[in-house]
This record gives sequence, structure tokens and C-alpha cells, in this order.
Amino acid sequence: MIRKIIKIFLLLGFLGIFLGIGSVVGVFYYYARDLPKITSLKDYHPYTVTEVFANDGALIGRFGLEKRKIAPIEEIPELLKKAFIASEDSRFYEHQGLDFFGIARAMVKNISARRIVQGGSTITQQVTKSLLLTPERKFKRKIKEAILAYRIEKYLSKDEILFIYLNQIYLGHGMYGVEMAAQRYFGKKTRDLNLAEMTIIAGMPKAPSNLSPITHPERSAARQRYVLGQMLEHKFITREQLQKALLTEVVLVSRADPSSKTPYYTEHVRRYLEKKYGYDQLYKEGLQVYTGVDVAWQQAARIAIDQGLRDLAKRRGFRGALQRLINAQERDEFILKLKKERENLPDAGLVEDLYSQALVLEIDDKKKNVILDLGGHQALLDLKDMEWARRPEADGTRYPRAKIKKPSAALETGDVVLVRIKKVSGEVVPEIQVSLEEAPEAEAALFALEPKSGLVRAMVGGKDFKASEFNRAIQSRRSPGSAFKPIIYSAGLDNGLTPASIFLDSPIVYKDGGDDWSSAWKPCNYEQKFYGPTTVRQALIHSRNLVTIKMLRQVGIRKVINYARKLGFTSTLNADLTLALGSSGVSLMELTTAYGVFANQGRLLKPVFVKRVEDRHGEILEEREGVAVVGLELSSLLPPDSEPVISPQTAYLLSSMLVDVVKRGTGRRADRALKRPLAGKTGTTNDYFDAWFMGYAPQLVTGVWVGFDDLKPLGRHETGSRTACPTWIDFMKVALADLPPENFTVPAGIVFANIDEKTGLLAVPESEKTIFECFKEGTVPTELSQPVSPEELEESLFQEN
Repeated sequence: MIRKIIKIFLLLGFLGIFLGIGSVVGVFYYYARDLPKITSLKDYHPYTVTEVFANDGALIGRFGLEKRKIAPIEEIPELLKKAFIASEDSRFYEHQGLDFFGIARAMVKNISARRIVQGGSTITQQVTKSLLLTPERKFKRKIKEAILAYRIEKYLSKDEILFIYLNQIYLGHGMYGVEMAAQRYFGKKTRDLNLAEMTIIAGMPKAPSNLSPITHPERSAARQRYVLGQMLEHKFITREQLQKALLTEVVLVSRADPSSKTPYYTEHVRRYLEKKYGYDQLYKEGLQVYTGVDVAWQQAARIAIDQGLRDLAKRRGFRGALQRLINAQERDEFILKLKKERENLPDAGLVEDLYSQALVLEIDDKKKNVILDLGGHQALLDLKDMEWARRPEADGTRYPRAKIKKPSAALETGDVVLVRIKKVSGEVVPEIQVSLEEAPEAEAALFALEPKSGLVRAMVGGKDFKASEFNRAIQSRRSPGSAFKPIIYSAGLDNGLTPASIFLDSPIVYKDGGDDWSSAWKPCNYEQKFYGPTTVRQALIHSRNLVTIKMLRQVGIRKVINYARKLGFTSTLNADLTLALGSSGVSLMELTTAYGVFANQGRLLKPVFVKRVEDRHGEILEEREGVAVVGLELSSLLPPDSEPVISPQTAYLLSSMLVDVVKRGTGRRADRALKRPLAGKTGTTNDYFDAWFMGYAPQLVTGVWVGFDDLKPLGRHETGSRTACPTWIDFMKVALADLPPENFTVPAGIVFANIDEKTGLLAVPESEKTIFECFKEGTVPTELSQPVSPEELEESLFQEN
């Protein structure tokens, strides 16, 4: 009987085992039917981030759906691998994808702690979950995960699995993979991490947001200690290494967006890349992009624009307080708010040249000063630092030299104003001196081009990229005013004129037809005067409108428009005589490119932002020949696409005249400030809507535009010389600081002769004023200057013109 019962139990046992195995096999085959193929893991090809680099190799931008850089397994330090293994899967090299011992251990620990303190997923399972399955939390997914993990272990080596895991894993703040995490948190490559940094990163996979060293440093440190403890327990490190790691000071890098250094430039490059290579390649395929921007010059451009616009705002007058706080409670709340904001700033925000809001506490007209509160710190504002604060005129402008005589003419107690910290002294109680400031309303743009290579070295498209991404250096079309005149003069030089040719600066009137003269166009010079016989050189030096109009009429409007196209203009140009005064809307980039032709001895080089693009494997997709990929020196090699569009002789004659514009004309500020060979031209439009300064040294061409987006006048006398030139000077002081002064090269085919400036003919001893003028060979006047009265000369020119 007993034997029979035993047999029955054995039979039932075997049947149960058979059914259990059959069930497992059945479940395996049921869920294994439609599993994803694991063969794709052999060619692991995740999304990687595109990186953009400046001329010196500095990172200036990243674009990607997932911020990831691939780190080859051989470049990942052994200790970093062991840190992840110790904290995430200590039996990684022993199991076959599923760690049943680890699952049981985790269950015991979780039950003991009455919460989830340890997971049972292996590294292989995490790879499976990340790459092959959806993130849903269902039983069937766990079964699929287990099956796939087992298959992966049979298909890939342990190193291949670890390579995928360490590059795929999310590690907080949008960073994927250990390489991006190392760069984001510590500014290092993975191979350069120390043990303390490695264990911080290795501790993050469990909860990347909650264990971030940036947002939760205490939790991160606790998790780091856990990882170090696990490494010690598994004999991956010694106790001495653990102690050293705990004592190592960990320095986190700044979170600043790399594109914040060059926002307009980087955004333009992004648009170019997306247009040329497509969305997927830009955001998923990890391009390596090398550009021509010089970060130091770019910073100098931004500072120059900011200072220029602030100076303009002061010349336009004080628009009044930002707000006025009437009662004591409002004032106390405002001071408290300022104080809290300053707590997060270095040195409590008491840094020289820092801009801040302040509350007016007391005004003393006798002492001629104002006491303000910067948020718990009092500051002194002297009259001399606010005397510009005259109220604007009704049309939004003012007399720039007008000054207020007492502080109460501009401010009242309770006013909230913008100030700049000028000086901070005193050790115990800070003594702070400030100046009254006005936030700029106008906009500005700067474009700097290397003429010999076409590389764009700096570009700023507005005063604040965060406020407006509209790039006024490229996307805007504004009237250049007199800054367009060199194009007409260059066309004249190629159509029979010389710098010594004479035009009569006299009144002209044009009407469309019929007998109605009321709507006739009556152009005039800026000074509202007429200057009689004038050489081409003198006309350009002093920006004579009437001479330029007559020159355009003589050369031909259509011919000048075609000439401008050769110099790189693509915008629509007005086919009438107003073209002479720069009435057509053009971009700052177009105008700078054209001036680059004059600086480059007649050769056109279209602006180049990108020097080289490589794919994720280092294969070159495009490359600018003749320039170094990374290097600070200006390029000296002539790129193969450099196209001669005007003769070197014409370019030199035009540059020679523009040198005189800087020395003796509307660009004198630049000559006084920089004291080196420069050529340039100002531009001012009717009613002061736009102010320009275009100028160059042989090594660099830079253009500056200033104006309002809504076409408001800048103000009386806000010319290119007054408004745009100072910004150009401030930038060029930095850009040219390390470049030796160079004279403009005189090409073959240029000759010189002593000319009578009044007649434009060869000088004689009786000539009152002479100039050593340059000419193309064969165009030097052959006649000697004869004594002639101004009236006779004007009559002769009147007949000619």
C-alpha cells in the first residue's frame, strides 16, 4: 500500500515537473514569437549630439534629440566600468542575463527595509528595456525582457553589452552616456575622471533627477558613498582608495549653454546645417562642425554693441523711472526682493560694472547727489553721473549736450531706476558709487569678415538673442545711405572716371513728367550747401550726395545695378537715381561682403561660416580649402573659389579714397582711435532711421548698423559717424590688437601724379592746393592746370554735367 502511494506521489511529482517545464517552455515560445530582433545591437547606432566648435576649438553649440557622445569601450576607464557594475549588477560577469541570486537578494533587502532599496535587473536587462522594449510596467514585458536578456548574452560579449549600456544610459539633465555626463558635470572626458567623479556618475542611474550632483548634492554624496562601499565590498578598490575618493574635492562645471557665447552665429550655423543635411542628420547623427568664429572677438562685438546702444539711449534722453513706489510697504517689499535676488550672485551682486535696479531713498540738490538702496546696501549717485538725464524732446530726441543742473530735475523719492555699479570700497560696510543708466531701445548688428578667406570671424544680430532671435546682420534689409556710395564710385572708376575727375556740386531737380513741379525730387547735400567743382576723391571723402547722383546718371543705373551684383548683392536694388543715396534695402552681410572685395584686391569671397563638417565616424562631409580647421591665425592662402570681380587697380583706387574718408572725412573718429591704415565709409539715411559704419584694414572687414526695428528716428545728428562708428572702433581695437598694421598693397598698373585739386589736372607751380593722386596706367591727365576763375570752371563743368 505504502509503495503504491509513493509511486502515485512520484508519478504526480514527475507529472508536475513535466507540466511545469512544459508551461515554462510554452510561455517561452508564446512570448518569444514576436520579439524584436537583437541583431541590430551588433551595429549599435544611437542618436548622438552634433557639436559646433569655434575657430580655436572651443565648443559653441550642441544640437541633438539626445545629448550623447559615444565613448569606445577601450577608452572607458576600468574603475568607471567597475563602479557601474558594483552599484548596478555586481554579478555581471557571472550570470547569463538573469541573476536569480541577485533577484532573491534584492527581495530580501526590500522586504527587510519595507521599501524598494535595491533592484534585481541586470545590466543586460537594462539594455534590453532601453533599446528593444517599451517602458510599460506589465508582467508580459518582464517575461520578454528576460528572454531577450538571455538571447543577448548568447549573441554579444560582456564588453559589447557594457559598451552599449554605458553609452545608452540616461544620466540626468538631458545627458545620455558616460561621456556626455563627464563633460556636463565635470568638464572632462571619461578617461580623465578621478574615482570620486566616477562614483558620482555611477550612482545616478537609479534616479538621475533625484541623485544629480547639481540639484541634489547631499543625495548625490550619499549615493556616491554607497557606490564606493559596493566597490570595496567586491574588492574593486582598496580602503585607501575609498578614503581618498571621499576626501577629493569635486568641482562641478558651469551649466551655461555653450551657444550663449555666440548665439546669433551658432543659430545661423544650425539653420545652414539643417537646410543642407536635413533634420535627422543634424539632430541624430552627431556631426562635428568647425566654424570660423573667434569667441574673443564675438565677445568684444557684443560688448561694443551694448556700450554703443547705452550711449545712444543716454543721448536720446531719460525716459523716466522704471516705476514709482508711493507707500512704505511697497518700498520695503521691493528692497526685500532685491536683497533675495542678490543672495545668489557672487559677492552679493556688489561687483563693479554690474547693472542693477535701485530705489531712490533721498535726493539732495545742495550736495548734488542721490542716495539709493540696492537691496540692503545704500549707494551714492553724484550729479555728474546722471547729468545726461534730460527729458527727451517731443519727437523722442534731445540735444545731446544738454545737461540737468540738479538731481531733482530727473528723479523723485520712491523712483525705481537702472544703475551701474561704478566703484565698491570699504571693508566692513561697502561704500558704493553708481551711475544712472538707461536701457537701450534701439537695435544694432555687427558683421566681421576676413577678406582673404571669406571666413566670418564675428557676427552679432541684435542686442539680446533671448529677447529676439531675428538676425539683423543677415535677415534684415535696411537702407545703407551713403555707405552704398563706394559701390557707385567703384563702378565709375571702371567706366572712365579717375579720383581726379571733376563734377559740379550744384542744385539738381528731377520730376516724373508733366508740368507739375510740386512733387519734384530736389536732392541736397547733408550740410544743405553746394560746393561747386569737386574731384571724385573729395566727393567721396565728404559724402557729397549731388556729385554721387550725377555720377550714377553718367555711368548708368542698370550698369551700376549689374556692377553691384558682381560684388555680391542679391537684394532688390531700386532702379532709379535714389540708388545713389543708398535707398535700397540691403543686408549688413551683403554690404560687408562688397567692402571685402575692395579689401581683397578685387576678389569676391562669399561669407563662410563653416570650415569643415565631419560625420560621427570622422568622415569629411564638407571642407573649406585653404584654411586651417582649428587655428587662431588669420588665413593667408587664397581659397580656390576666390573670384576676381573687379580689377586690383580699381580696388586699390577705391580703397585709397576710403582711406582718406577715415583720415580727413566722416570716418575721422576711427583714424584718431586706432592710428593705423584703415579704409571706411559712414552711412546715414533720411530722418536718421539708420546709421552705418563700414570699414576695413587689409586683414579684416567689419560693418556696423544701428537703428530701430520699427523705423523710428534715432535722433537729431545720430549719424553713422556718431552712432555706428564708436561701436566699430571698440570692436576693432580688440580684433586688430594682435595684428600688425599693414598698408594697402599697391598693385602693378597703378601710377601716381601731382594733381591740382581744384581742376583735377596736372599741377603747376601756381597751383594753390595739390595732391599726389593715384591713377590706373594710361588715365593720368595730360593737360597742365591753367589759372581759371571759379565762375569759369563752374560754367565749363555745367556744360559737361
